[in-house]
Amino acid sequence: MKKISFFLFLFVSILANAQTFTLSGKVVDKNQEPLPGASILAKEIKKGTTSNFDGEFSLPLSKGTFTIEVSFIGYKTISKKVEITKDTYFVIQLNSESTVLEEVLVSAVRVSAEIPVTFSNLSKKEIAKRNLGQDIPILMNYLPNVVSSSDAGAGVGYTYMNVRGSNGERINVTVNGIPYNDAESHGTFWVNLGDFASSTQNLQLQRGVGTSTNGSGAFGASLNILTDAVADKAYGEISNSFGSFGTRKHTVKFSTGKINDHIEIAGRLSNIYSDGYIDRAFADMKSYYLQASYTDENTLIKAITFGGKEKTYQAWYGTPEVRLTGDIQGIEDFIINEGLNAEQANNIRNSDRRYNHYLYDNEVDDYQQDHYQLHWNEKWSENWSTNLGLNYTKGSGFFEQYKDDEDAADFNNLIADGTDVIVRRWLDNDFYVVNFNTNYKTDKINFISGISYSNYKGDHFGEVIWGEDLAPNVSIRDRYYFSDAKKTDFSIFAKANFAISEKLSGYLDLQGRFVNYQTLGITSDLIPIDVDADFNFFNPKFGFTYNLNESNNLYASFAVANREPNRSDFEGGVTTPETLFDYEFGWRLKTENIKLNTNIYYMDYDNQLVLTGAIDNVGAPVRATSGSSYRLGLEMDADITISDAFSIRPNAAFSQNKNRNFFITRDGNPTPTPLGNTDISFSPSIVLGNIFTYNAAENLQFSFLSKYVGEQLMSNFSSAISNDDILDSFFTSDLNIVYQIEPNKIFDTITITALINNIFNAEYVDRGYYYTYDDNWSNPGTITTVDGAGYYPQATRNFLVGLTLKF
Repeated sequence: MKKISFFLFLFVSILANAQTFTLSGKVVDKNQEPLPGASILAKEIKKGTTSNFDGEFSLPLSKGTFTIEVSFIGYKTISKKVEITKDTYFVIQLNSESTVLEEVLVSAVRVSAEIPVTFSNLSKKEIAKRNLGQDIPILMNYLPNVVSSSDAGAGVGYTYMNVRGSNGERINVTVNGIPYNDAESHGTFWVNLGDFASSTQNLQLQRGVGTSTNGSGAFGASLNILTDAVADKAYGEISNSFGSFGTRKHTVKFSTGKINDHIEIAGRLSNIYSDGYIDRAFADMKSYYLQASYTDENTLIKAITFGGKEKTYQAWYGTPEVRLTGDIQGIEDFIINEGLNAEQANNIRNSDRRYNHYLYDNEVDDYQQDHYQLHWNEKWSENWSTNLGLNYTKGSGFFEQYKDDEDAADFNNLIADGTDVIVRRWLDNDFYVVNFNTNYKTDKINFISGISYSNYKGDHFGEVIWGEDLAPNVSIRDRYYFSDAKKTDFSIFAKANFAISEKLSGYLDLQGRFVNYQTLGITSDLIPIDVDADFNFFNPKFGFTYNLNESNNLYASFAVANREPNRSDFEGGVTTPETLFDYEFGWRLKTENIKLNTNIYYMDYDNQLVLTGAIDNVGAPVRATSGSSYRLGLEMDADITISDAFSIRPNAAFSQNKNRNFFITRDGNPTPTPLGNTDISFSPSIVLGNIFTYNAAENLQFSFLSKYVGEQLMSNFSSAISNDDILDSFFTSDLNIVYQIEPNKIFDTITITALINNIFNAEYVDRGYYYTYDDNWSNPGTITTVDGAGYYPQATRNFLVGLTLKF
């Protein structure tokens, strides 16, 4: 009997020890974003798994103690002893290898949920799902209150985005804290950052004034981009995608991983090409990214260079309404009114909504831009850290145009009257930046102070490279105009987030910005431009955050922003800066399955520079001062997990955007006609978006994305003159499929991605203009003619398919 009892005891003990339990959990980054494809390994038995699209993992283990190692490319590997006696669940947070960069460099321009600023984040994981060649503004299209567009209609080449109705000239963009906006135009030319999404670790879009940042002031939003983190382990990646309109993207990435635990070298080469949806509107973008890093426990030094060369065919003149509607008589009238020659007339007769005004083979934009950055981040103690950032940017290029039957006076008499001519208009510039920030952080306060200085020098000039009949003693490439420009921008700021009580925290942000802009010479219209202007701005911001409980907080803030006119404004006679008073009130909810952000904003402007609805002779929007105006809106966005398989991410924005007491003066009539409160141009009152995600299997994900943009006006007259200024509402949907394979040999992962854009084949336009170029346009309330509207039609149903191999 004793023997039987002994064997029963032994059998039960063996059975108990042989019992299998499940170690499960979720791998996330510091922002609680899931990390798909993270490796989870029980080292003693060399048994492991990887996390799925939502960062979830499950690993069966027998009873015992194991060393669990969790790793992910670009993040610090962690190991932890875990005793397995029952089913166990962990949330594992991995920190980026660039922890110091995240906390010091980016903290100077970024915010978190503890700060009373309205913002959205986009992680590398979310970017990768749709990164098949389209530019960053297109990839950001589903963020709250964002409207994206492109000249060529396919999301490649010249692309744009509006936030809260403010266009790209009013959105401050930084890359690793370095200003990226062009110093003179204030614009962001994404065409010069081909495939930059492939080198982006994450980005943050702050709506409204946001926190103090470097470079030109944020007047609708600020976007800061963090480039790739330092990788702990060596890797390689080959990515190719193909799609409609001859679109293709080829990308090669690599990292040496940390050599001797300190040094990493990583890089990328890319080529993106697309014929474009619009006729002849091709884009050819070659780009690179290279970084060398040194890290130890308290130091991160990064040397980064990126840039490339782009060549795009012009499509900035848009498509006339008669071509979109197929109005045969209207097309014939258009031919007569525009004075088109036989070739141009046949072009518009035989085209469709993809019509492009330009026919000359080399009507192209050809530009190269190279950036060189050096960052030194140092953690001096548990509380103190610093960042020094240096930047040099070199840009040089031209756009080429064929012009027929031109007047000699328009080209400084380098040609004879009535001559056909080909010209190139050049921009050659140099841009230097120095940033320095300090960060003091305790449990009660996070204090950041810093300075930023930039120096810009640019030459604008035009060359005649061919002419049927040149003037005597004129040679090819003689210049018909020239002006130089210099701009210095110095800012100093101090900001603090501090605890007032257990539930209440305060935020104070003070910035001084001092700008000098000088230019001398003549413009492309041969008009003198002689500017020497100083601007001294004080931009205070403050607010409060109140934590109702662990899941809910409320915030309120007030911010002031000032912004100088850009070069085109000076050319149009605008010299007065604009001022914005931004009021924000929001509620944030965060539970296990629901994240909800809701905010109300009121943006009150003095001398806001609104888009008039006109375009100039290079297709750029013309701005003018509208006097007093405001934007009042409600924004909501959520991330809701319905089950392990289903989630939705809806967002909505409802707004009222008004010029106060607007008036017009027409046809030389000295008596202005009052229009009262009119709608601000290109500011839709409704913008809706949603991403519905279905995880069909551990390695297969479907996402259905939808976007609705309400009716917009292309002028500030609220259709008081004609209905030609109405831009109709539109609704589009995309389908995104991601399938990942983990082979046992050669490759770590093989990812197949498909994207069907505009799946329901909607015909729509998301941007346009109300007037063609008019030298007399100098005030939004003054108009002599309505010279017909033009539109930028976007692509109907189209697709992109990609294959990414990681090893």
